[in-house]
Amino acid sequence: MNKTDALIIGAGPTGLFTAHQLKLIGLNCEVVDNLDKIGGQCIELYPDKPIYDIPAVPECTGEELTNNLIKQLNPFDIKFHLNERVEEVKKENDNWLVKTSNGTSFSTPNVIIAGGVGSFEPRKFSPKDCEKFEDKSLFYSVKNKQIFKGKVVSIFGGGDSALDWAIELSKDCSVNLIHRRDEFRGAQASIDKVHNLAKEGKINLFTKYQMASAIGDQQLKSIDIKHDNNGVKNLKTDYVLGFFGLIMQLGPIANWGLNIDKKTIEVDTEKFETNQKGIYAVGDICNYPGKLKLILSGFHEGALAARACFKLARPNEKYRFEFTTTSTNLLKRLGKKSD
Repeated sequence: MNKTDALIIGAGPTGLFTAHQLKLIGLNCEVVDNLDKIGGQCIELYPDKPIYDIPAVPECTGEELTNNLIKQLNPFDIKFHLNERVEEVKKENDNWLVKTSNGTSFSTPNVIIAGGVGSFEPRKFSPKDCEKFEDKSLFYSVKNKQIFKGKVVSIFGGGDSALDWAIELSKDCSVNLIHRRDEFRGAQASIDKVHNLAKEGKINLFTKYQMASAIGDQQLKSIDIKHDNNGVKNLKTDYVLGFFGLIMQLGPIANWGLNIDKKTIEVDTEKFETNQKGIYAVGDICNYPGKLKLILSGFHEGALAARACFKLARPNEKYRFEFTTTSTNLLKRLGKKSD
């Protein structure tokens, strides 16, 4: 049985920063994630995609953000349990007993659900002939953009991911951007940029089209796309990218007695605690009035949840807020020398 002051479910950016905040105030924590690597959706879905809304960081990729968050945790000894999914959470006296799919058990007064919503998978193309090209020349995320350099890439989708990758890959590739509607639903600046690149001939734009078939033997050679008026175009292509969003599966979380609405968990905005005492939710999984699904919002939520954990983990101690710039204790925990 692993005993810890707090157990974090999810090793994405929000979970990593929450772990940092817990260790900073002197609490122990362990982290469980059902993926086989640290980084959550940042690493799994867009390790190479530029991120522009992290304060004081003009631009970074999902991989760079993850690596910096891991580096921030270097002063602390945090145990990660990867490739494990939390299956059972039940109350025993003042603690929560938690069991994973690998049989690992935890006893803790605090459980923080950070960012993830159980398992997730991308929405896929409907035509069955697309399946044989998956993970070879047809992908639903970009893990190494270098493989596309100098190639023809056909991108499907109308949201931010499709727009952002069309813009990014147009620098080194021939890009076809295909969407089933005339209107895009991404950021207006990205929409404007795509239309400008289309006018310049750097992006070939096809609207009101959908995938009809993928053509090739072992290697993808071309695709047929079908217009709303039933007209069909054949496009030579080396790679296909599909960005249709994720199908979210709550999994065992649905059975933990939490206040779940539309696959999100209702929390307060003081501690980010759920309707179950000692269980908190931060990141994309939580919901409250005014919620913004931004990484920076998850950092704020994790910082407050971490401090709420102190009361249950150290009931006989009083938490005292300190700044890292002036506190000798906090500087010691960070491995820094005070002036």
